Amino acid sequence: MALVGRKFPNLSVNAMNDMGDTFKINVLEEAQKNNKKVILFWYPKDFTFVCPTELHAFQKAMEEFEKRNVMVIGASCDTPEVHFAWLNTPKDNGGIEGVTYPIIADSNRNLSSRLGILDISNESYDEETGDLTVEGDNVTYRATYLIDEEGTIFHESVNHMPLGRNVKEFLRLVDAYTHVQEKGEVCPANWEEGKEGMNADREGVASYLSLN
Repeated sequence: MALVGRKFPNLSVNAMNDMGDTFKINVLEEAQKNNKKVILFWYPKDFTFVCPTELHAFQKAMEEFEKRNVMVIGASCDTPEVHFAWLNTPKDNGGIEGVTYPIIADSNRNLSSRLGILDISNESYDEETGDLTVEGDNVTYRATYLIDEEGTIFHESVNHMPLGRNVKEFLRLVDAYTHVQEKGEVCPANWEEGKEGMNADREGVASYLSLN
């Protein structure tokens, strides 16, 4: 079920920061109390291959997200201890040393289950015993949520595990949503910051198309 247009789940979960502190974080509250947008991106596992490239890519873009008043939060089903070990592993060794944003440790899978992003494709149910069995590691897909200052989800996407994300696209989406908020205009295909939006009526569409 699509979550766009709904409030992000009001749920506090464990998280880890680069200082080794374990704390509770509530994504909905972070957006609302800080009057910030939030990008929450989920990845399957620590100490893997595609995942560190994504975490470093988000870290590299931190300044751009901060310019846009966006808080970055990573998330997986690993424990805080595993996150901390990964945070202390050099980049050359496959680690994420240098990452400064918080990383959710959803090891009980409460939040990822609520979001419906766990890979349960190998789930089987035994009708005789009533047992439910999941083969594999029961980890998340590469799901991404953009959340506005009121805690409402305005974008969600889910990639299969082998497919890394394009961080620049999320910056573009933040810019587009901010344009809608501030200008009251809609953003046509391939819109980027600095380009014109258009009014959401026939006249506005016709005017835009005639110029483009």
